[in-house]
Amino acid sequence: MAYAELDGVRMNYELTGAAGLPVLVLSHSLGTNLTMWQPQIDALSADFRLLCYDTRGHGKSSISPGPYTVADLGHDLLQLLDLLEIVQVSFCGISMGGVIGQWLGVHAPNRLDRLILANTAAKIGTAEGWNARIATVWQEGVRPTISGTLERWFTAGFRASQPQTVAAIGAMLQSTDPQGYAANCAAIRDADFRATIQAIHASTLVIAGSRDVGTTPADGRFLAEQIAGSQYVELPVAHLSSVEAADEFNAALLTFLGH
Repeated sequence: MAYAELDGVRMNYELTGAAGLPVLVLSHSLGTNLTMWQPQIDALSADFRLLCYDTRGHGKSSISPGPYTVADLGHDLLQLLDLLEIVQVSFCGISMGGVIGQWLGVHAPNRLDRLILANTAAKIGTAEGWNARIATVWQEGVRPTISGTLERWFTAGFRASQPQTVAAIGAMLQSTDPQGYAANCAAIRDADFRATIQAIHASTLVIAGSRDVGTTPADGRFLAEQIAGSQYVELPVAHLSSVEAADEFNAALLTFLGH
């Protein structure tokens, strides 16, 4: 674990693996932190140098005044890469991380080798829905949102069979500062790549969950259709596919990344 002093934010990150390996960045979902990637770290560390980080307002990264934009979040990562003297990476982002990945694909194509967009969409939700969530979090904290979030993120079968895993994700949500959470909600609310996603030219894999109600298979197929030459994989899970179907998720990444 290390910290990087960037422009306006202190970012917590972990860079693991041999220096000669290709770098794969893992970018987490709203309300979690870099520890959600442990199943991927265990499976991918032999083949990649893995860069995991806490998005500003999450985990052990600092909370700058909000609201944030997806450009803020994208520039944070670019600054981190510059600080670490990493010229080009492959990038895997899930949900909010996938929104950041889309921004990178459109605005920083020279920094990307391959791009994985998991359980995300060119436009997630509605302004009304995000504004309601922001208001709730400001008034009552993150706790009132957790139960509904976990129901959307995991199928009923997984919640019943893996209660400890679900509880760990719930604890991440609970630990997220309301100010940081709300500021990132605003970034997702305002991000809309429906008219620009065609500009992505990086080799791209889109992963969707067949039972994901937040970023649906239709959302995933739209991304795959708009990004020339992209590949599409659909897993029989809900929103947090990297956790609920970790083995299948990891296999899809390794196949796509050529390992």
